[in-house]
Amino acid sequence: MADDAEGFDDAVADTEGDPRVILALNLVLSSLFAWVVVWGLSMIDIVAYGAVNVVTLAAVLVGVTYLITQR
Repeated sequence: MADDAEGFDDAVADTEGDPRVILALNLVLSSLFAWVVVWGLSMIDIVAYGAVNVVTLAAVLVGVTYLITQR
């Protein structure tokens, strides 16, 4: 039984995951974060709240996180 646990740990440590899942998570989390940031900045009248601003910030965040996480 202990051998199975060690083998599982080794397999999980070597797995990089499906890049499509990572990209989808990046898109979802960056979009949510962009929505919250634009909403917060619109509450203090720094930027206008709108879809264009949310999408633009989300695209920037997706690009930055993609570049940072590449090896």
